[in-house]
Amino acid sequence: MDTPEVDVVVVGGGIIGLATAYQITRRFPDHQVVVLEKEKVLAQHQSGRNSGVLHSGIYYQPGSLKATNCRDGRQAMQTFCEQNEIPHEVCGKVIVATEESELGRLDEIYRRGQKSGIECTKLDGDQLRTLEPYCHGIAAIQVKSAGIVDYRRVCFRLCEMILDAGGEIHTGARLLGVSQQNKQIVVETSQGEFRTSLLINCAGLQSDRVAKMCGHQPQVKIVPFRGEYFELSEKSQHLCRNLIYPVPDPAFPFLGVHFSRTIFGSVHCGPNAVLAFAREGYRKWDINLRDLWDAVGYRGFQRLAAKYWNVGFEEMRRSYFRSVFLASLQRLIPAVRAEDLIAAPSGIRAQALRADGSLEDDFVIQKEGNFIHVLNAPSPAATASLNIGAIIADHSAEVLDA
Repeated sequence: MDTPEVDVVVVGGGIIGLATAYQITRRFPDHQVVVLEKEKVLAQHQSGRNSGVLHSGIYYQPGSLKATNCRDGRQAMQTFCEQNEIPHEVCGKVIVATEESELGRLDEIYRRGQKSGIECTKLDGDQLRTLEPYCHGIAAIQVKSAGIVDYRRVCFRLCEMILDAGGEIHTGARLLGVSQQNKQIVVETSQGEFRTSLLINCAGLQSDRVAKMCGHQPQVKIVPFRGEYFELSEKSQHLCRNLIYPVPDPAFPFLGVHFSRTIFGSVHCGPNAVLAFAREGYRKWDINLRDLWDAVGYRGFQRLAAKYWNVGFEEMRRSYFRSVFLASLQRLIPAVRAEDLIAAPSGIRAQALRADGSLEDDFVIQKEGNFIHVLNAPSPAATASLNIGAIIADHSAEVLDA
């Protein structure tokens, strides 16, 4: 049987891979695009397990890939949802300082927002309570452009549009090997081989391993952090009207335990951030020895753990003791009680870590000849996905226009 020859192979059927394939089919309508997804259903990992927030980009360093792509990507995502009748709502959010020591960081976030052109307003405690009556805070920032969306629906619609444009999507197609023959890339999968001119790695939690499989040295290593959530019971959902976030710790690219209403009407509480013992381990006791050793045996993780062991210990306490998790939630909404919390599905964040122990905070896209590797695309990547896909399509032009 002849090996199919295609122009582009995208590895990964999450929102970044699908948005990339979609943008390439729009820009290069005469080129054949194939998406390979190892799971039987699309968007099974980060894309389908996030809190569904449409981010504004206010947190990120002005001029960074995160800041520019989140701002422009949010508008692109909102337009896409409007055009395709995908449930979404621009409901706004508040970022809340609960003590004076947080006011300096809150001012810095406001400065970043102003510099990035994001509409945001400073609030005092009384103004905050007109928006979120049960929220405790001495000051806040209101960001009107933040919202909520069903990212799974976005993924499935992107899938339909790729297929309508003549692309192919293969689920249950695990990547087994990659080699080069006569300037072509041979992609071996559990569903057979493909030959292509360009391979785009959007494998998320497995992206650094896919890069190595392609013969490249990734700039970063993926270390998985599990985010554990609760939901508010139906009778206590009135405690949160929209989105309530704390002032984040600038040392970590995590946004802290927060409250977020979903497009389905529920209210998520969380997440914490603990080392996952498996890259796709969504339960506390899911262990993959290879994944675990890959993380704890990495010098970058060892340096991170040595420097921030106290933060890691506190996150573990929050994971194993509901009372500690509850206390974190009560800093924002004191009226929340233990009986209001219902366990909800966890998610895994594919966090890129450098050998010096620093957490990579920006998106990382590494180009190697006719390979493009997306090595770090955590939150707000779903918000920014259409823009990220357009950037990758720009990079693809060097190969596809040749």
